[in-house]
Amino acid sequence: MYKTFIKTSSASTEEIGQSEVFLAFQERLSRVAPIQRPVLLIGERGTGKELAAARLHYLSGRWQKPFLALNCASLAPALIESELFGYERGAFTGALQRRAGRFEAADGGTLFLDEIGNVPLETQEKILRVVEYHVFERVGSAERVEVDVRILAATNANLAEMAAAGRFRPDLLDRLSFEVLVVPPLRERSGDILLLARHFAARMARELERTQIPEFSAEACSLLESHPWPGNVRELKNVVERAVYRSDSAVVHEIVFYPFADAAAGKSRPPDLSPGAGPSPKAASMPAAVRDLKLRMLTSALERSRFNQRKAAAMLGLTYDQFRGLYRRFKKIRPNDETGGA
Repeated sequence: MYKTFIKTSSASTEEIGQSEVFLAFQERLSRVAPIQRPVLLIGERGTGKELAAARLHYLSGRWQKPFLALNCASLAPALIESELFGYERGAFTGALQRRAGRFEAADGGTLFLDEIGNVPLETQEKILRVVEYHVFERVGSAERVEVDVRILAATNANLAEMAAAGRFRPDLLDRLSFEVLVVPPLRERSGDILLLARHFAARMARELERTQIPEFSAEACSLLESHPWPGNVRELKNVVERAVYRSDSAVVHEIVFYPFADAAAGKSRPPDLSPGAGPSPKAASMPAAVRDLKLRMLTSALERSRFNQRKAAAMLGLTYDQFRGLYRRFKKIRPNDETGGA
């Protein structure tokens, strides 16, 4: 009998699950949470890395102090340093007054650096100094600033490969990986899919001020459980909320995974990528069925991205190198296209 975790914090984070893989992950997370050391979270897009980081914070002795998050991929590389460490007046054009950075704002608490692989090497050196000595200088200043901050980091990239290629500091990787937690993708948490779906459905119904909590038909449950969920929990949340919004009854029958087809006049719906759609006639065995599914997912992503491989990789939650590896294995996909796209 598995226990169900439902964690709600002041940061409006929720973690729900009862599958064995989810509970094992939560056990490892809870064990390292009180230890005042960095933790590196690895996982695909949409798996809930920030929720896991928030849980690490709220289960630690710092829970009453600030928990701040910064998505390093959302900033231009030139801006990351000033965002993290702050700057002095006149440090650069537009710096009209002193501004504290994220490290100062998180003093006493926790700073979560999402997509840390996007941080430039020069800034990585300053982060390493904070990890080791708890000091830094604001941009444009030689004055030392002391802080007490626990650093949590996350990525969906292979930092070890980046370090070997000279694109990530090995010493920083060593310090950040006191513990490495791999956030399980939703496809490995099959026992949690309907539990999460019902949770998101109930919340959406409350938001729509409906009196009944919607249920899912048997067909809708089958579709939800058989979908590969490349976008993980984030994708599930969007799909369920859309289904509840579009449903006029207390039972949800229609599940739409790709909402753009109806809006794009004259364009047909892309191939159904769920395993329930069935493999092609050539896929008579399980390995062949898996290969067929991967091929159709790659084909669909390439078509939707107009054969821009970098965009297609992002759609599938893969790195460009991972996508290229799969691309080479399935030569049926536009063999003459060898460009990565802009």
